[in-house]
Amino acid sequence: MKKQGMLNSHIAKVLADLGHTDQIVVCDVGLPIPPGVEKIDLALTYGTPSFMDVVEAIADDMVVEKIIIAKEMKSENRETLQYIHERFLDCEVEAWSHEQLKSLTQQAKAVIRTGEAKPYANCILQAGVHFG
Repeated sequence: MKKQGMLNSHIAKVLADLGHTDQIVVCDVGLPIPPGVEKIDLALTYGTPSFMDVVEAIADDMVVEKIIIAKEMKSENRETLQYIHERFLDCEVEAWSHEQLKSLTQQAKAVIRTGEAKPYANCILQAGVHFG
């Protein structure tokens, strides 16, 4: 059994298969998931697991170079916006309209659905490279 790192076997496989600039999505319960994109559904109940808990676990095991969020997060979900900016200090953060973000999910390697029930608690994490 693994001692540390991502224990969810589906997420661990997606992370291991990522190349530079590949993207994954972490989303709330309401984000539509495009046909053909792998869906990893972690939602148990409303709020569980939280968006922040899932992003934290993934970010601990993934080289992230860029995050894409919805512009609407600024006015509709300041707590999550603050978390993103504090957690990813060394990463570029892009804000697109929610409709544009939904369109971008079509190219994602996977969409990881949380139990989060707050508006615009969605992000696209773009893989960086770890040489070291």
